[in-house]
Amino acid sequence: MSTPKDIARLRQIKELEPLHEAWSSWTKTRESLLDTLPLLQDPDATMRSLAEDEFTSLKNSLSTHLSTTFPSLLVPPSQTQSFSALLELKAGVGGSEATLFLTDLLRVYMRYANLRGWHADVIQSSEVLGGGMRDAIVEVKGVGAFDDLRWETGVHRVQRVPATEASGRVHTSTVAIIVLPLSEEAEPSGDDNLFKMEDVRIEVMRARGAGGQHVNKTESAVRLTHIPTGVTVSMQDERSQHQNKRRAFQVLRARLMDLKITKDIADRRATRQNLIKTADRSEKIRTYNYAQDRVTDHRIGLSLKNLPSFMEGDGVQEFLDAMKRNWEAEMMEEAVSEVTVD
Repeated sequence: MSTPKDIARLRQIKELEPLHEAWSSWTKTRESLLDTLPLLQDPDATMRSLAEDEFTSLKNSLSTHLSTTFPSLLVPPSQTQSFSALLELKAGVGGSEATLFLTDLLRVYMRYANLRGWHADVIQSSEVLGGGMRDAIVEVKGVGAFDDLRWETGVHRVQRVPATEASGRVHTSTVAIIVLPLSEEAEPSGDDNLFKMEDVRIEVMRARGAGGQHVNKTESAVRLTHIPTGVTVSMQDERSQHQNKRRAFQVLRARLMDLKITKDIADRRATRQNLIKTADRSEKIRTYNYAQDRVTDHRIGLSLKNLPSFMEGDGVQEFLDAMKRNWEAEMMEEAVSEVTVD
């Protein structure tokens, strides 16, 4: 059986793999380039031409190592790389159209999670008449789910003609999304590094909504309040009080962990007076324009045509990859700046 020390050692080895692979690739490429040098003087024109092509390719490869591969290793390993994710979706302006768009986005993320081999489960939702949802919480279990999906945090705006709009007028609606880091520790413990049990007020009550006798007679709903921060979590979708309590503590930990991560980012970057826009939860991050068949991410200025491929396929991956590249570039710039200052 592996000990905590063994697990930590294996994790450290795993984190060093990119550095080892990059250095091995650089060494082999450099050796190949040196082996090619004598062939550049070969009297045979054909051999010399082949050597020149090989030399150019190898030189470009080394240049890529210097300009991209090695600098990318300056980006510190993510502290949340093993975390799953909680997605909280809330309908904003736009009335019933916003609730319908929320269900559309929910399907996008459920489909994307399935493509990635993650397990996605809607653990709480509030449906409305007409087929929409006022809000939903989705648990996405899988290594790297949070680091991948965190770029979806923000306000998503849709511009389209609702099915009920007789005049064909375009309506604008919004859905707010928050992606929270989810660890496997769902049960409360006395030595939790995010909160103390004495700081959490636990209330039980009867669940509201449909459910027949179970709702009327059983106090299964749970509400938690983290007194120092004012963070409140209510859970009633499970059938027992114990299950709702477990879910509620899971969501509470995720929200408090998100607050901690956001504060750490702000504290680190405040010294450079360069708080990133993506940390602004109120900012409109993406627009889905059905009339123009276009999706635009306003943080990086990326626009893609063929909106159906985003809503029905895996188009979201292109945006997530672009956001990750942008973040890594910012981290490299920050790392270089800190080295320069030091």
